Amino acid sequence: FLDITVVGFTGGSVILPCSSVEHDLKPQDINVAWRDKDSEAVYDLINGEAFLEQQFQWYKNRTQTFPDEYRRGNFSVKLINLTHTDAGEFNCFITHSSDSKSDSKRQIVWLVINGV
Repeated sequence: FLDITVVGFTGGSVILPCSSVEHDLKPQDINVAWRDKDSEAVYDLINGEAFLEQQFQWYKNRTQTFPDEYRRGNFSVKLINLTHTDAGEFNCFITHSSDSKSDSKRQIVWLVINGV
């Protein structure tokens, strides 16, 4: 899995990168789970569709994805209105419908927040 560091600024926004090495994906065959350092739900895609019922309150209305990019294997999340509390580890788990749970691909993104 990959380990990436991203730097953001208080009040700004940042892209938390996550992508699959497989391309020409059928989004409906993909599940993606973004989790923060406390294992809270940041953003979930179930069968290629946003599933935000379990999204942690802290991230409500602060996350965006790029649906046009799913087919290319890009499941990055944009996090807006950053605060120091956002700093830390984020995990992106990509699971193909044909994979077992243990086959999910994990990518770690470290978010560093700088004050303005």
